[in-house]
Amino acid sequence: MSLTAISRPRTVVSCTLLVIALCAGVTACGSDGNPLSARPYDAADQISFNASSEGRKKADPDKPLEVVSEDSDGRITDVTAYDSSGRHVAGELAADGGRWHSTSPLAANASYTVRVSTEDEDGAPGRKVLTFDTGKPTTKKHLDVTFGPKKGTYGVGQPITAELSRPVKDRAQRAVVERALKVSSTPATDGAWHWVDDKKLHYRPKDYWPAQATIQVRSNLQGIKIGDRMWGGKAKPLTITTADKVIAVTDAAAHQMTVYKNDEIVRQIPVTTGMPGYDTRNGVKVVLAKEGTVRMTSASIGASDFYDLIVHHSVRVTHSGEYVHAAPWSVGSQGYANVSHGCTGMSTENAAWFYENIREGDIVKVINSAGDTMAPFGNGYGDWNLDWSKWRTGSALLGGTPEGPTPADRARLRPQSV
Repeated sequence: MSLTAISRPRTVVSCTLLVIALCAGVTACGSDGNPLSARPYDAADQISFNASSEGRKKADPDKPLEVVSEDSDGRITDVTAYDSSGRHVAGELAADGGRWHSTSPLAANASYTVRVSTEDEDGAPGRKVLTFDTGKPTTKKHLDVTFGPKKGTYGVGQPITAELSRPVKDRAQRAVVERALKVSSTPATDGAWHWVDDKKLHYRPKDYWPAQATIQVRSNLQGIKIGDRMWGGKAKPLTITTADKVIAVTDAAAHQMTVYKNDEIVRQIPVTTGMPGYDTRNGVKVVLAKEGTVRMTSASIGASDFYDLIVHHSVRVTHSGEYVHAAPWSVGSQGYANVSHGCTGMSTENAAWFYENIREGDIVKVINSAGDTMAPFGNGYGDWNLDWSKWRTGSALLGGTPEGPTPADRARLRPQSV
């Protein structure tokens, strides 16, 4: 992000009034008397800055860039600084135009161009372009970033993840990291990062991603100082796309799943969900994987009633083992009663259809169950169970504090069930 200083209108207004006064009562007024119409002069003698590539060693990236006006009757009106990759440096200009300093970190081992605009006591504009290089960081501690998921096509509920190679606890340092992690989509949509813990961030829009969208993720962190002895490292950019908007809503009380595609109902399926004591979690879940054939046992959840089953057309929605899958043994209860150990079961025919028409990143939502609400983090992607205002509190740039799973959330994470 760049912060370009805006020149104060004081001098411009006064010069404009002067020109009007001089032109009054004559048939024409040329530009010779207007200092604002003059070609900018070389302002090299009017400014100084604390970095130079001319006969000096490379600038220290630990120090802010400063540009100072040396003309007591003139002032700086604008400064734009950027490196060779196009990253702009944010900065602040003093009210009197005497000094500009950078407010965002400089990158190490980078080449910078600085464009400075000035005006003298008569309002005549001056220009100077400066260049300098920064040195290498004095430390080998780098913060690398790994984006997720893998490149591919996903449902509209898929969050973007950023895994950091080192923990970042300080809020100011988190802001540096977060500011450098860029997400854009076509069609465009607003979104925000949320710190799940010291090493992980999730990004999502206010609502689901648009269908048929292209989402691009990149990091501008490389070479940027984050904190004492820690600098931004490498990050491979990521591009994913979304498919149609597919949302499966299971009403546990009505024992029915309704599948929507681009907001139109495409199938209604009788289902069974968790029985009392094994109630299916309410809330929005994001499909984690299509696993096909899975062995599920009572021992995995400590159930008193024994089962050891090979289950087909299995779609995982939590890390702890909640699935949507074929349950031919409970067809008589599907549409009428909840008899599972937490999963959503349906006939083999319906499960085969569901498996064929669902993809990773699609939404599976459960309503009207006696179970708790899906935890936002720690057991899959429950990100959408935080409303937008709560989600924004997890951003280091938007004024909130991060939230991760509480001990109570972790206690509710149950292993594999059917």
